[in-house]
Amino acid sequence: MSAWIRMISDEDADDQLSAALDLARTPHGTVDNVMRVHSLRPNTMNGHVILYRACLHDPANTVPMWFQEVISSYVSTLNTCPYSYANHWSNARHLIGDDTRADRIEAALKARSPQDAFDGAELAALRYAEKLTLSPGTMAEADAAALKASGWQDGEILEINQIVGYFNYANRLLNGLGVTTEGDVVGYYASE
Repeated sequence: MSAWIRMISDEDADDQLSAALDLARTPHGTVDNVMRVHSLRPNTMNGHVILYRACLHDPANTVPMWFQEVISSYVSTLNTCPYSYANHWSNARHLIGDDTRADRIEAALKARSPQDAFDGAELAALRYAEKLTLSPGTMAEADAAALKASGWQDGEILEINQIVGYFNYANRLLNGLGVTTEGDVVGYYASE
């Protein structure tokens, strides 16, 4: 079983769901369980797909793609979300392209010690991600100021914020419905 609720197959989809499934298809031509779990409510699937792609796959984003995937992985680690972690760490590792460096980063993320692998602007972003994930009610203007002081521009701060917010949403969706990677192609870059 890949979720605790029923998910509708492509074959059993009505026209509205078929359109949502087509929008949600990956580059592999499949629909991952993170999207298919919405099959009982296609409109939330549509919203989820659009938000996901805007946060992580928009060509206007300027935060490096590999670091977007590191942020995604760190938030998923903090939330103990094995589904998102499996997919996004696979992407990060692929984009980092250096197994030794990737191993060091992964160990730091899992230990919740990003300072063991990062400094400067990247460390500031991961500290922001951690605070926003674990203590959102304590966020203050000083948190954004720290990102600016480390070198991030306002648009990049918004990108970081949206990635963190998105993964907190997605991690809760996945964990709350028991969604697994069973049947998924894990990682965006899995077939490359």
